[in-house]
Amino acid sequence: MTRDMRHLDYAELRTIMGEQPYPLVFATVSGAHLYGFPSRDSDVDLRGVHVLPAAEVVGLRTGPETLDRTWFENEAEVDLVTHDLAKFARLMLRRNGYVLEQVLSPLVVISTPEHAELVELAGGCITRWHAHHYRGFAKTQWEFFLKNGELKPLLYTFRVLLTGIHLMRTGVVQADLRELLDGAPAYLPELMAAKAEAEHAPVNGPSGERLSEDVTRLQTTLDEAEQASHLPDRPTAEPALHDLLIRTRLG
Repeated sequence: MTRDMRHLDYAELRTIMGEQPYPLVFATVSGAHLYGFPSRDSDVDLRGVHVLPAAEVVGLRTGPETLDRTWFENEAEVDLVTHDLAKFARLMLRRNGYVLEQVLSPLVVISTPEHAELVELAGGCITRWHAHHYRGFAKTQWEFFLKNGELKPLLYTFRVLLTGIHLMRTGVVQADLRELLDGAPAYLPELMAAKAEAEHAPVNGPSGERLSEDVTRLQTTLDEAEQASHLPDRPTAEPALHDLLIRTRLG
């Protein structure tokens, strides 16, 4: 299996996922493939939603809210993580950009009508408070970079800052760094190309001082975009998500 996001074989992914213990609402590709800078040796990160039967929600013996399965296929590590629909809906209503990126990922392996509903409802979950998610994620990744000097956390730092800025300005979740280069440091495409050759490559090129200046600048830009954003303070999709959950669980 190739790890280039443009050539992922979705039929093959569906096959190797095998039989799941619960029905799936969706499964999409996340991680570096979604972000636009997979390496030759990148893992394939699958994320999605499963549906527990009513008997495993209301009874004494409840089913798993989260399932995590990892396996190897053609030397690629494949990681599948799914949440029960109720847990995923709760996460969507919080300032969690990660789950919105998953449900809105264009790299769709499995979809259903319920997935289409989640996609439609995702816009009603976006608030200006999602800036906090991307600000915190960027801080963590920048600290990782300062410790190990590798390209991966550095690119993650830039990706989440640029995604957050774009979201605050447009209300659109865009996780692909290649679509966020307008106003970004000019050296990012070169760094992305270097990471394509090795998952844990060191950074060669811009100085540490310049990297720090650019990260600080984008952090400030995110703060300003949040202040100027016209996004609402609260999500509006809770009633519709509640209805979807009831229909799906009982249906």
